[in-house]
Amino acid sequence: MVYPVPAVLVTVSDRTGNDNIFTVAWTGTICTNPPMVYISVRPERYSYHMIKETGEFVINLTTRELAFATDYCGVKSGREIDKFQELHLTRQKPSKVLAPLIGECPVNIECKVTECRELGSHHMFLAEVKAVHISESYMDAKGAFHLEKAKPIVYSHGEYFGLSQALGTFGYSIRKK
Repeated sequence: MVYPVPAVLVTVSDRTGNDNIFTVAWTGTICTNPPMVYISVRPERYSYHMIKETGEFVINLTTRELAFATDYCGVKSGREIDKFQELHLTRQKPSKVLAPLIGECPVNIECKVTECRELGSHHMFLAEVKAVHISESYMDAKGAFHLEKAKPIVYSHGEYFGLSQALGTFGYSIRKK
């Protein structure tokens, strides 16, 4: 019942050059130094063996414009279709891993698995962040990132929601007025 959660598109590749996109809602940051993230994946998912084989994946943040693709990649299997082609998404070259980046996503996080914990229905891949790519259209003149301009989405109990506005900034509750 810890909702909402981020809905992200994860890209993977196998050693023969096949790749796939699938949707993950169980993901997050787990450490700052070294920078680490996790994703939890069912072992029966088509992409699971690709992560086990290469030890790599890319987390691609989603947007309101990508809501249809986010849902589609969660319900259609890469065993039958090329989701990049089907959804007209742009494969972009990564810098540190084999898996492609999704060009339409505002942020792409290249990851290398450090550990896989078999927890039951899902296996959790702990991974070190090896590279982060941010679309320049969401950066301001001072180099600050503005994710809100990308209109990110979250997932809760079978529904996707947009995030509408910031409610405060870190530490605002204790700042002197």
